[in-house]
Amino acid sequence: MSVIETYNLEKIYNKDSVPVHAINDVSLTIEEGEFTALVGPSGCGKTTLLNMIGGLDHPTSGNVTVNDQPIDELKESQLTDFRLKNIGFVFQSYNLVPVLTAKENMEFIMLLQDAPKGERDARVQELMSKMGLTETVNRKPSELSGGQQQRVAVARALASKPKVILADEPTANLDSKSTSDLLDLMAQMNLDENVTFVFSTHDQRVIDKAKRIITLEDGKVKSDEKK
Repeated sequence: MSVIETYNLEKIYNKDSVPVHAINDVSLTIEEGEFTALVGPSGCGKTTLLNMIGGLDHPTSGNVTVNDQPIDELKESQLTDFRLKNIGFVFQSYNLVPVLTAKENMEFIMLLQDAPKGERDARVQELMSKMGLTETVNRKPSELSGGQQQRVAVARALASKPKVILADEPTANLDSKSTSDLLDLMAQMNLDENVTFVFSTHDQRVIDKAKRIITLEDGKVKSDEKK
């Protein structure tokens, strides 16, 4: 079953009045439960494509469908609500709320969804156990290592059981061991919960772990390979 589809997707920026095709006629289908990496040189369109799939950026033309919903048809308020319920985001810079503890950061999305306290507590406890974060429950981001912060960010993205996790260079600021640990955890969550992961990455370790590699060049799909 497909969970992400793009049709003739284009994104054109007018840089100094010269059109720049960041994404050029990209049509893709990503199935539920896939562990996919978008790869290619800087400026090839990886992050732009990821942002359009997540509804953080709007295509110049073409369509994006996530979980059977054409997201380009949604008004901004509807899109915000759709993202909240269907898509988890993991960013290179972690994007944790500095004044909240690890536990509070993890349950933040569920709080926005008005999930009951008992449900939030149970889910956070489950994720903390699975991701080796039990000792960090009351620590704030400034008291955590980079690897711990990114694990909290992944747990936050997973907390509300979204259909899709979009991860933009999630290992860029991590050392080798933190990267390896994080990738193992995400791969396990991919298997345990059948959540679809799509990465934008330069990191060979992420590429080696991915089950599908989509290579972009000059805004176009150069190759699409499944392992």
